[in-house]
Amino acid sequence: MIEFDSVYIQYFQYVYKYVLSLCRNEALAEDITQEAFVKALASIDSYSGKCKIQVWLCQIAKNTFFTYSKKAKRHGGDLNRQEWGAADDFERKFFDKEKAFEIHKVLHRLDEPYKEVFNLRVFGELSFSQIAELFSKTESWARVTYHRAKIKLKENLS
Repeated sequence: MIEFDSVYIQYFQYVYKYVLSLCRNEALAEDITQEAFVKALASIDSYSGKCKIQVWLCQIAKNTFFTYSKKAKRHGGDLNRQEWGAADDFERKFFDKEKAFEIHKVLHRLDEPYKEVFNLRVFGELSFSQIAELFSKTESWARVTYHRAKIKLKENLS
């Protein structure tokens, strides 16, 4: 059994920042993070240890965020990413399945390392420092490569 108090203290900020990146609203991110930790505590016995605990916690937080979003839409709230903050239009397109498929087709045609860096950042949810480590490059290189990949995707989608 994991000592949950230490898990909460150690990973709260990590999970909170992840949720904040999803919703761009500090109050909402705090609420969702709290709820995710409550869910994690309730199901701590099901944590198998096959992945890092922060990955498991972020998965719970992500699912909590999407559940919250769906409930808000069902209850008549027009709760979309734009209301939560400054998420750009490009990121919102991932919520539309048809647009997401178009983005995946364009992404598939991107040259390396742009395709891999974009995938690692967006779908693998890796930090720029982790991506840099994988490529044996600097964090700045990872940031620039990701930015260039986004520009190439936007150009090819237009």
